[in-house]
Amino acid sequence: MARKISDACITCGACAETCPVEAISMGDVHFEVDPDVCVDCGACEEGCPVGAISEE
Repeated sequence: MARKISDACITCGACAETCPVEAISMGDVHFEVDPDVCVDCGACEEGCPVGAISEE
């Protein structure tokens, strides 16, 4: 199951930097996870300073 980034995202990019498969990119409003690429490792969730990432 892929991770989801909520509206609490502050667009700092920490999640994208920690993603080992580059599944995270900037969307229209904040960063978004590509569920087809995400391997559900949780690295982005651990790297998010505001806790904006959770399991879908």
